Amino acid sequence: MTLQKIGGFAALICAATYLFGFAFLVSTFAPLGFGTNSIDGPAVVAFIQSQPGLLILWNTVIYIINAIALALLVAALHGRLKSSRTDFAMVTLVLGIIWATLVIGAGMIGNVAVERAAHLAQTDVSQAVQVWQTLHAVELGLGGGNEIAGGIWIGCVSLAGLLGRTLGQISIGLGLVTAAGGLLTLFPAIGDVAGAVFGLGAIAWFIAIGCSLLFSRSATPLPHGGEVA
Repeated sequence: MTLQKIGGFAALICAATYLFGFAFLVSTFAPLGFGTNSIDGPAVVAFIQSQPGLLILWNTVIYIINAIALALLVAALHGRLKSSRTDFAMVTLVLGIIWATLVIGAGMIGNVAVERAAHLAQTDVSQAVQVWQTLHAVELGLGGGNEIAGGIWIGCVSLAGLLGRTLGQISIGLGLVTAAGGLLTLFPAIGDVAGAVFGLGAIAWFIAIGCSLLFSRSATPLPHGGEVA
């Protein structure tokens, strides 16, 4: 299996993790205020006391699994883009690695926040709330509360694809819209709306990129022409 096809499957996994995250945001986690500026810390800790595994699962899927798949996609797209725009390809590689690192870091901190809150809530609920809120703020700062790093990477990939004619028009268009949404999360007043635009746009973009990598005739072989079992 070529690196390009591995990247295609990775892109679809990224899309699936976003869909998984959105499904929980609008259902199970909606009463807690996740994804908004009015998250209810005490309610979150109460939820953690009753179902800590569910939050850990959510963090693991939307952050850690997503970051691993994202790293593979970054490598595949670098291979795709470097054939026509070596300069842009290197920029996208660096930016993609930065984003994947931030995402996996946010997931690890998110899981530690759940574990610490669950432990502290056994003896001091108010301290558990304070610790969770502090660690959650760090998680949001790394990427859970803004999409600047992702917006920049997707935007650069789309521009490189446009200049090098290595990506389709649909992928490029979706990428530019998604990138704009990510960059606009910088502004708190429209952060929720911009975040939704980025998230929904990213799902469509990951699917478009995944299909492009899987079904395109061009392929980037693995080192030494190896095959993956």
